[in-house]
Amino acid sequence: MAQALAVAALFATIFCLSAVSPSLAHNSVTFTVEGKVYCDTCQVMFETRISEPIADARVRLECRKRHGGDLTFSVEGVTDKNGNYSLHVEGDHEEEICTLLPIKSPRPDCNERMADYGKIVVSLTSNSGVSSTVRYASPLGFSIKEALPDCVEVLTDMGFFPSD
Repeated sequence: MAQALAVAALFATIFCLSAVSPSLAHNSVTFTVEGKVYCDTCQVMFETRISEPIADARVRLECRKRHGGDLTFSVEGVTDKNGNYSLHVEGDHEEEICTLLPIKSPRPDCNERMADYGKIVVSLTSNSGVSSTVRYASPLGFSIKEALPDCVEVLTDMGFFPSD
């Protein structure tokens, strides 16, 4: 009888560990979020060929609960000389909405945030069909105070204005 109880306890332990270990592995993942920050030299809220990378700009990634919006995770980073950043995120954030925000530009001529257009949502879960743990975010931008004169030519080349 004691042997049967020991075997039953062993099977119960194995069953419990097999049920728990996938969730532990799920939470032990580390993601890397990569992106860039640019100066919107034409005030159009997207990159053009004359947009400029911003070195030493600060960005923040925030994850919030879907219901209630409570902050669950936050990490900040700084761009390199090419305007690129890389943030390391611990854990799986499947039940959260994770957003990248431009925080501060060191350029006095290009430090205006682009309202809600400046936020980027990024999926940080292993349960998304993406096998890589690297996530590439759309570019974040700050706007220049006054559009450069070359913007008319740039936007004409892009088909925004008629080229008479």
